[in-house]
Order: sequence, then structure tokens, then C-alpha cells
Amino acid sequence: MRGFRARPLRRAGKPATVARYPFPGAHSMIDLHYWTTPNGHKITMFLEEAGLPYRVLPVNIGRGEQFRPGFLRIAPNNRIPALVDHDPAGGGEPVSVFESGAILLYLADKTGRFIPQDLRGRTEALQWLFWQMGGLGPMAGQNHHFTQYAPEPVPYAIDRYVKETARLYGVLDKHLSDGREYIAGSYSIADMACYPWIVPHEKQRQDLKDFPHLARWFGRIAERPATVRAYDVAKSVNTAPTVDEDARKILFGQDAGTVRR
Repeated sequence: MRGFRARPLRRAGKPATVARYPFPGAHSMIDLHYWTTPNGHKITMFLEEAGLPYRVLPVNIGRGEQFRPGFLRIAPNNRIPALVDHDPAGGGEPVSVFESGAILLYLADKTGRFIPQDLRGRTEALQWLFWQMGGLGPMAGQNHHFTQYAPEPVPYAIDRYVKETARLYGVLDKHLSDGREYIAGSYSIADMACYPWIVPHEKQRQDLKDFPHLARWFGRIAERPATVRAYDVAKSVNTAPTVDEDARKILFGQDAGTVRR
């Protein structure tokens, strides 16, 4: 197909492939439809930790590539990330998964890694995964919108979401105050879900000095080699991470008609 280009990336000492979307040719085990957002970073963090062979398929959401029919077939909510597993457990047809939390859980179950295997540990990891999906992500996302992207300041919204983000940071800080290294004891998908949403803490108007337990946890994850590799993938995919006026219209100007076309 026209416009296809692949290039090698560092991944756990082995070459990975980044291809423009859409793409031709043979499949890797896992195709990751990805852009450089916190939700996208979650999945590259897991894949780098697990050492699974995967191919990154950039979906430039600022150009509207998330609305292409081929992508919508696997991600009906027109959001990244989405994943296609060409080697699912038990064989058979490829399995596609959308929503970052669902993808993390799918990969954890596929590999038997990064989720506790005992009932209590698994439950703890899952409840914090869903806490991120239902709380930290949406609230920090609104924080980003009103502090970074809104066409004009809305003081009430800024105050509301900056404070709620701080509250959520406080919840996680308190949870980590018992001396544990990671959210569910051992490193898990709960940590991978939360960490990318803490990375832009300065843009969220948060000071990690106010959350010492969270800050130690954050630093520990930042130093993991797989985390470094995951963010190197982002740097290679999106070399100019800015949002211009055209991108704003695409990202923030959609309604029900978009998904009915």
C-alpha cells in the first residue's frame, strides 16, 4: 500500500517494526495500533516488559486516522490503543481488543505475567486498574483539556479538575504509604496503567513533592529499562508532539454523527 514505511526500533535488544497505518505484508504476533498518549504508553510498557514480539502501527489521532474504516473494525470507539493478537491462546482467528485496561488484562492473562495469581492479589491489582480507568485517567484527561487545550480559560473547570487530580494523587499516595514498592505488591498492570497518567504531572499542576510515597513509586518505575524503551518507542513514532488548530477540531469536535458514518 502507498505510504508504507517500516524501520527498526530498539526493543529488548531485538528489532521491532514501526509501520505506517494502514500496512501491508505479514503479521507479527501482535499488532499494536498506537499513538503517543498515556493510554498508548501503557501497552508498550507491558510489551517491553514481557518481551513479546510486536509491531507498532501508528494511528495519528491529530490527523483523524482513528476514523478510518480499517481501524474502526477493531476499535469501534475510535480511540487508541487497540491490539490484534495473531497468536491467541488456543489458536484460531486473531483476537482484537480495544480499551487500554482490557488490553492490559488480556496480555496479563495471555502471558501469566504482571498480575498476581492468587485471588486476593489479583483482586487488588484489578481494583486499582479499574480505579485508573474510571478515575485517574478520565479526571486527569479533563485536567489536560481545560489547562492545555481549551480555546479559552474556564476557571471553574480548571479548579475542579486540578483539585480532583490532586485528590486522586492523594489516594494513591496513601495506598503506597505502607512501604510497598508497587501498587499490588509486585509490579503489575495496575502500575502500568497508572504511571503514564502521572508522567505529565507538571502539566496537571501537581507537585510530586506533595506526594512522597507516590514520588518514590514513580521514580522506581521510571528507572525500569522496559519503561525507558517504551518511551523511546514514543519518541520515534511522534517526533513533534504538538496539537495545532486542525488537530483540535479533529480531537475535540466529534459527536454521534462521527460514529454513524
